[in-house]
Amino acid sequence: MAITKGRRDLAKKNVKRQFPKVSELAPLLKFALPSLPSRKKRLAKAITIWDLRTIAKRRTPTGPFDYTDGSAESELTLDRARRAFLDLEFRPNILQDVSQASLECEVLGETFAMPVGIAPTGFTRMMHTEGEIAGARAAAKFGIPFSLSTLGTTTIEDVVAASPGGTNWFQLYMWKDRDASMELVRRAQDAGVKNLLLTVDVPVAGARLRDVRNGLTVPPRLTGKTLVDAIPRPEWWINFLTTPAITFATMKNWKGTVAELLDFMFDPTMTFEDLKWIRKQWDGQLTIKGIQTVEDAKKAAKYGADAIILSNHGGRQLDRAPVPLHLLVDVKKELKKDLEVHLDTGIMHGADILAAIALGADFTYIGRAYLYGLMAGGQEGVERALTILRTEMVRNMKLLGVSSLAELEPKHVRLLPTHAGLGSLPGGNK
Repeated sequence: MAITKGRRDLAKKNVKRQFPKVSELAPLLKFALPSLPSRKKRLAKAITIWDLRTIAKRRTPTGPFDYTDGSAESELTLDRARRAFLDLEFRPNILQDVSQASLECEVLGETFAMPVGIAPTGFTRMMHTEGEIAGARAAAKFGIPFSLSTLGTTTIEDVVAASPGGTNWFQLYMWKDRDASMELVRRAQDAGVKNLLLTVDVPVAGARLRDVRNGLTVPPRLTGKTLVDAIPRPEWWINFLTTPAITFATMKNWKGTVAELLDFMFDPTMTFEDLKWIRKQWDGQLTIKGIQTVEDAKKAAKYGADAIILSNHGGRQLDRAPVPLHLLVDVKKELKKDLEVHLDTGIMHGADILAAIALGADFTYIGRAYLYGLMAGGQEGVERALTILRTEMVRNMKLLGVSSLAELEPKHVRLLPTHAGLGSLPGGNK
């Protein structure tokens, strides 16, 4: 009791109390008038890519969202790729002049405003009706390349026409029908595409269990389950029912599931000799996407690739596949300057991009991070995702004590020992 009384007495001596004055309270009382929800306000509340994911999940039917969000089998490969970026330590240099910070980079002979491009993603109008057009226009606005997938839902010609001032690349899956594949290559060349991304890690489709369980088709079928799923997501369904049908831009529509389509299309007989043949067919930059070993990186260089993308297909193919970030240092050491080394998979923060550049990557790509933005709000959502990443990159560059990408070196990053257990990742993923 005596101790409590002593504390009260001390508080009386240290604090002089008074009745609040109206003139002092007035500036503190700021109440916003009620207003209707809007896309702009919704997106403004997103300050991380994970925030965009939360919005996307709320606004997108389960099938399309899970197609974007999920990966193969146990989804361990994607978790490990994301964990690799979390399990690193930055080592900043202090007392550096970082009043200015430039993200500009040169890739395959072109200059871009940021060291990140939009990766090729299939069925993109299924995620949001604005689809590839929204991605291409946002990319052009931010001065970065957009890559159109063979399984895109907008034609090469329409994407280029929609963003004539942008840099548009085309990604090729080699089909069993080689003539049809080369027709796509010719169309890309005629449309002015300068970089062909040949994806080589899909001899068969990975076991994407979420898609199988959802019975995902393109376009999604109207069933009792999907109609119930539509109730809290009216905007997506209104768009789906009142805009042109979701169709493949490079092939006739498929009546089976997505997994069945991929196994029907992809050519399991493709070898490095075919890579040599494609190199002769394509008069432009050739990037090989899906490299997962040092040995294959060396072969790609030998067979005429201008760049490789260290990628495990976003964890959507081989479960327990190599983590691109872990592979990067060895590949860069072996190839030196033979070709450019790019990287994707697991990037959810601007700091992830800086870490990859510091460890030797020439360029990076985002897939899910951009699609979360697309699902959250069309082109504006993609622009919000790119704004978030750009802001994070600039801030972290300054905190690292560097003012240009060229100043980033391996000394700025230390890969920490891998944790035995993955635990929970941001956003609720396991």
